[in-house]
Amino acid sequence: MSKLLIINAHPRVDSDSSFSLNVFNHFLKRYKELHGDEEVIEQINLYRDEVPMINEMILTAWEKTAKGQELTVEEKRVTDRMTEVLHQFKTANKYVIVLPLHNFNIPSKLKDYMDNIMIPRELYKYTENGSVGLLKDGRSMLVIQGSGSIYTNNDWYAEVEYSHKYLKSMFNFFGIEDYEMLRVQGTALIGGDELLEKAYKEAEDAASVLAAK
Repeated sequence: MSKLLIINAHPRVDSDSSFSLNVFNHFLKRYKELHGDEEVIEQINLYRDEVPMINEMILTAWEKTAKGQELTVEEKRVTDRMTEVLHQFKTANKYVIVLPLHNFNIPSKLKDYMDNIMIPRELYKYTENGSVGLLKDGRSMLVIQGSGSIYTNNDWYAEVEYSHKYLKSMFNFFGIEDYEMLRVQGTALIGGDELLEKAYKEAEDAASVLAAK
């Protein structure tokens, strides 16, 4: 049975006023209508669930592990949680990330999440010919991103919109090449009803495409 993993990277985890979350919820409703009970759907809320950040304790724990030294109770608890986060990601074959654009980049907890899963010999490996992604088995990724401005006008703003460049590059690095972004953009510039009507239609189309994979 296939598994869809939803990675909610919005600080307001279940806000009714968030454009990106509203579009995501519309997407998910349509996706469930198409898939019914045929697929496992899991969700991790990065600003509510525990997603460890790489700090001094984590670095110390990794050093101890490499040397075969015993970890403290807290070090083991946190590193075990990181393993759980990684396992949840690895065992899915479809992914949806929902996020707002923060200062031209991803929210900080999404970066923490990427640090939890970006583990060599788990999602990628290094060879004498360079790095190789280990998830080259037909996985699919959809990113639903909300932003106040518009980032597809081939101008300065398009150049500095780093979140898309970062996420696409990292998931390609893992071997996930089927990567799509649904932009809910211009929320500070365009009327809400007009913007949402367009985004809802795109979300329905995206749900149909992903459900068929």
